[in-house]
This record gives sequence, C-alpha cells and structure tokens, in this order.
Amino acid sequence: MIVIYSRNQVPIRLSQERWEHILRRHPEMANQKDRVLETLSDPDLIQEGDLDTLLAIRFYGKSPLTREHLVVGCREVDGTDGFVLTAYYTSVPSKRRAIVWKRSKS
Repeated sequence: MIVIYSRNQVPIRLSQERWEHILRRHPEMANQKDRVLETLSDPDLIQEGDLDTLLAIRFYGKSPLTREHLVVGCREVDGTDGFVLTAYYTSVPSKRRAIVWKRSKS
C-alpha cells in the first residue's frame, strides 16, 4: 500500500487492490502510477466529485492516449485518512463540476 499526502495534507491510501481495479477499467493507466501520486500531491485543480469525493486534476503535455489531463478521484474521510477511488485521462476537466481549489498562475 502506498500513502501520499493530498493538497489538504490528508494521507491518501492507494492499495494494490484499488490499483488493479483502475488498470482493469482503464488499461491506459499502466505505468502511470507515479503520475497518479504526483497528481494527488500536487494538482493543478481540484473539483468536487460525486458523493463527497474530490477530483485532483493535473495537466500533462503528453499521455498514453494523447489526452492531457489526469484525473484522480479520491475521498478524504477526515483529516487523518483518505483513499483513491479511480484514475483516468481526459481531454478537458469537467465544466459542470464546482472548483474547490485552483493553482494560481504566477
């Protein structure tokens, strides 16, 4: 099991079972675990997901599918625990979801 701290400094667990689930649903995520962890800890954008989840999103200029944004869905149970739900690439972040946090452009 891997634990990485979210932008909110909450430890987020990525279990082997969850990683295998992600790979079954999104085979393009093979060899992308480091990017998943980077996206969780240092996202460009965080949006509200469904049912009290968060979507950490980070832009990558090149990806396995030529799509450019990695989305990692997670749940922060409280300030001391959280877990990854899914991860996938998309061409653009959802415009219908509320933005929780956005990196400021310097």
